[in-house]
Amino acid sequence: MIVIKNRREIDLMRKAGAIAAEALARGGEAVKPGVSTKHINDLMEKFIRSKNAYPSFLHYNGFPATACISINDEVIHGIPSDTRIIQDGDIVSIDVGVLLNGYHGDTANTFPAGNVSEEALKLIEVTRQSFWEGMNYATAGNRLGDVGHAISAHAVKNGCSVVYEYVGHGVGTQLHEDPNVPNYGMKGKGRRLEENMTIAVEPMINLGVPDVKALSDGWTVVTKDGKLSAHYENTIAITKDEPLILTSL
Repeated sequence: MIVIKNRREIDLMRKAGAIAAEALARGGEAVKPGVSTKHINDLMEKFIRSKNAYPSFLHYNGFPATACISINDEVIHGIPSDTRIIQDGDIVSIDVGVLLNGYHGDTANTFPAGNVSEEALKLIEVTRQSFWEGMNYATAGNRLGDVGHAISAHAVKNGCSVVYEYVGHGVGTQLHEDPNVPNYGMKGKGRRLEENMTIAVEPMINLGVPDVKALSDGWTVVTKDGKLSAHYENTIAITKDEPLILTSL
């Protein structure tokens, strides 16, 4: 069931989203060669708790950390570790959620570490821009297929591919609510967007094939061909005009 929010609920989500956005920015600033992914996770958790908020991902379905931190060919759900040290030239995707006053905010971005290749930098930019291409259609009366089509069209036009097996989602009092929000689709198809729907739109874009697989840790998802992947996400509220970004500073 899709839950349509009221103004009060959207304001509460914006407060949770602002903390998530700041935590993500702080995590991104810490992305440097020689830094462990656990160090980044821990500083993000410390910040979230300092705001009397709770990390949405911690213990969610058994996930053991505050942030998903995924490097290079890791698409999503990378588990932070003391032994996972960021190397020069890596790209690092950080995904974080915040629960505050009963409502969640969910956001992600991909950050370069040190001397990153032009190819990797282009992938990061294509992924970010694919989100904004989707936002051109994220208005009441349009359909999820319009948003997904715009995302995938931009990725494909730039020689990349969209992950099909993992998608965005509704957000609210639950971290994952209806509807699913694919990063692909057909114009004019899919669920119609309604004013005050709140969804997380999160392109996961691969440099190579769209195919992915889960590793033996039960969480980390990687590209099947070992090529790079990038991730970008915001929680948004649908309006009659342009969407309201709830995970902004």
